[in-house]
Parts: sequence; structure tokens; C-alpha cells
Amino acid sequence: MPQFFLNKRLILLLVSIIFLVALIGYSLKEDRQLTWPEQFVKDSTGLFQTVFHKPAQYVAGFFENVGDLKNTYEENKLLKSKIDEHMKIETELQALRRDNEKLREELGAQESLREYNPIPATLIARNPDPGRWFDLITIDKGSQHGVEKDMAVITHKGLIGKVKSTSKFNSTVQLLSSPDRKNRIAAEIEGKDGQPNIFGLIEGYDEKKKALLLKKIESDVKIEKGQKVVTSGSSGIFPEGLVIGEVLEVEPDSYGLSQMAYIKPEADLYDIDRVFVTDRVKETIDITNMDPEEEEES
Repeated sequence: MPQFFLNKRLILLLVSIIFLVALIGYSLKEDRQLTWPEQFVKDSTGLFQTVFHKPAQYVAGFFENVGDLKNTYEENKLLKSKIDEHMKIETELQALRRDNEKLREELGAQESLREYNPIPATLIARNPDPGRWFDLITIDKGSQHGVEKDMAVITHKGLIGKVKSTSKFNSTVQLLSSPDRKNRIAAEIEGKDGQPNIFGLIEGYDEKKKALLLKKIESDVKIEKGQKVVTSGSSGIFPEGLVIGEVLEVEPDSYGLSQMAYIKPEADLYDIDRVFVTDRVKETIDITNMDPEEEEES
């Protein structure tokens, strides 16, 4: 009996294997039609894939986009830092170029001041009130550095004013444009083609025209636009020949007895940074070649 059941199980296993092989072979046929159970399973599987594939793809795409955004943010941050650094370097380079140009101009001005004793100084204070902006400035050199009252103050372009008062370490400079009525500068317009110079006095400043007022000019002299104006040296305060500016236009005074010229300052009175305080070198007398009579008279 057990032998019978054992053979029955073996026969059943063999039959199952044969059926399975036949079923596999049947299912591999390309031209056969699917049975309804196969269609049901296939349709169910396709529906399952359709339902879950799109959300899974969306989620995967979302995380991929988040990763791309993060990478883009990091790249933009890096690029922005490089741009900021480049702009900073460019700004510093432009500032250095401007400083270099100013220093070259100032060096040239200092070379041209051999007959004076130039004392370089820097502006440290200026009244921000519009009514006082063109009046006074403060520089960082004082009596300890050799600065004295009434010394001329210039930039590399031209005269800007004179020392009004000094302390030990700084000085107050009165600009040419100061509204003070006592602020007068003896000046002269350089003559053309061998003509004599024309004398006058700088008195006042026209803020609308941004021009100095040269008054007390003789009514019969002819003045042309563009003629240079320099210090005459006759006042005993300013050295002779310091550049002030050039003629813009000329008009008769209110009484018609003299003329007044508008002078465009050579130096920028609005934007002042570094200056020179100048003192004319006093001429020394060589007593070694003097005869005794001249020495006694001196």
C-alpha cells in the first residue's frame, strides 16, 4: 500500500511537470490569443503600473528638481561672490588710478614750485552748510610744520586761497570764493601778443556762474574770453604768477567807470582734497662779494 501511494505521488509530479512545460510552451506562442484570466492579470498589472508609475515618477522628478535647484543656488552664490569680488577689485583699481593721476599732477606741481617752499597738506574739515561751503576749509598742517598766516594755498591746478589762522597742528584756509569783503586778491590778466598785463582785484564769487569776480579793471582796456589770470604779487601776500583761472566774460560795472570780469577758477573750489601751502623763498644777499662800503650800508 505505501509503495502504491509512493508511485502515485511520483506519477502526479511527473504529470504536473509535463503540464507546466506544455503551459509554458503554449504561452510562448506569438500568434495565440490570451485567455480571459491572462487578460485580467495583464490588465490589472498595467492599471497598477499606470496608477503608481506617474506619482512615483513625479516624486522622483521633484527630488531631482530640488537637487538641481540646490546646485543652481550654490553656483549662483559662488558666481555672485566672484562678481562682488571683481567689482570690489575694479573699484579699488579705479580709486588707485585716480590717486596715481593726482599724485603725478601734484608731483609735477611740486617740481614747478622750486622758487617756493611747498608744504603738502590734506583737507580734514569743511563746513557742510551750502552757505559756508565756499568759505573756509581746515587742513592738517599748522605752525609746527612751518605754516603761517597769509601764506598762499594751491592745488596742482591753481590758487585756492590763503591761510587765515593757524594752530599747532592744523590751519584754517580762506578760499578765493569766500564772501568776506576783506578777502581781496591782487591779480592780473596776462596780455596777448606782447600787450601789457591788465590789473584788477578778485572780490567775491558768483555761485550761479561758478566764477570769481575780477573788479576794478580799467574801462578802456580790451579783454578777451580765455585770457589767463594770475596773481600779481603787488599785495605782498601772494607770490607773483600763481594761476587763478581764465576769463569767461566781461561786463561794465554799474557806473560805467570800470569793468568786471568773470573768472573761471583753474582749481576746483568745490572738490578739494590735497593742497600745497606755499611760501616764497626769500632772496638772500651774497655778502662775500660785497665791498666794505656796500657791507656797511647793508
